[in-house]
Amino acid sequence: MSFSTEKVMILNIKVITRAKKSYIKEENGQVKVYTNAVPEKGKANEAVIKLLSEYYGAKKSGIRIVRGEKLQYKVVEINTKP
Repeated sequence: MSFSTEKVMILNIKVITRAKKSYIKEENGQVKVYTNAVPEKGKANEAVIKLLSEYYGAKKSGIRIVRGEKLQYKVVEINTKP
């Protein structure tokens, strides 16, 4: 018998590219991801996934962009284990 203890979070995030520093800020219930990556050829999306991985302690492979891959506002799914 096997079962999964994964926890799934769905986040609405706003991505700010070309920032001076890369970091995550939560304000007024909104998660903002600041990245110094440029929004070309998926570089910013890769940077966002890396930042979210570090911030929430999840594996990069457990994070995916559900909606908004080419937009500033994104819906992200994060699978974490306790």
